[in-house]
Amino acid sequence: MTVPPPADISRVVYLGTPALAVPPLVALHEAGYDIPLVISRPDARRGRGNELTSSPVKAAALELGLPVTDDLAALDEIDTDLAVVVAYGRIIPTELLDQLAFVNIHFSLLPRWRGAAPVERAILAGDTHTGVCLMALEEELDTGAVYRRSTVAIDPDEDLEELRDRLVEIGTRQLVDALAEGLGEPVAQVGEPVYAKKMTSAEREIDWTDDAEEIHRRVRVGGAFTSFRGKRFKIHRTSRSDAPNGLEPGAFDGLLVGAGQGALQLVEVQAEGKPRQEAAAWRNGAHPTSDERLGR
Repeated sequence: MTVPPPADISRVVYLGTPALAVPPLVALHEAGYDIPLVISRPDARRGRGNELTSSPVKAAALELGLPVTDDLAALDEIDTDLAVVVAYGRIIPTELLDQLAFVNIHFSLLPRWRGAAPVERAILAGDTHTGVCLMALEEELDTGAVYRRSTVAIDPDEDLEELRDRLVEIGTRQLVDALAEGLGEPVAQVGEPVYAKKMTSAEREIDWTDDAEEIHRRVRVGGAFTSFRGKRFKIHRTSRSDAPNGLEPGAFDGLLVGAGQGALQLVEVQAEGKPRQEAAAWRNGAHPTSDERLGR
């Protein structure tokens, strides 16, 4: 059973891991909340040197002079009013939910896009709107009642990083305002749940027989790739084109590439073993011909 938060909140434990979870932590600290503990995922080996590296939240907490641990059991020893969770990356055990009030910032309009990749799935699905929910944490994934809800329009050319940055800014303000004004009574989620599973590498590969708009959305999510001259070819940014064309899927006309329906303009690309660059610069070096194709 979810533990209700107290009316007055002054001490807050924070649980988070990636960079997007740093702004809410910093905002709580700047708002004057006592943060007796920050919990983040254990240090992991990252980069070419395979060195142990702290998570962005752990690094930020240490810079703020806050105590940090990767041990959830430490919550048993902390006197706090509330636990705030933002992209922590681990399921909270039931025994902790039974003894402490938890709230979670979730980047979707629940119950649409419960799960690990709500922003990615909203873009891929062509949603025109998404949002941020401040919700009570429950044992089941993203099922808790909602304290605050903000709706955000998705620009049709906005990429994942741009949209997520906006959502984090809104969610941070939403959290600080809600704690200052009082959380009040949450409202149960209404509607058909839709789940946002993590994206696989296979989903990031472009099929040029797909509709141009669908390919454009895949590029906006990030990590999109195809092949050119038998090597992996990353596409970081495209623009939509309404110009009439008779291009076959994957075929070139300058920087315009044909799709199953419509075409896309290449804007920023990365050939295998090369740095990311403007598509025009790549074309000037690679000289793709009209009979060459992107894709298998």
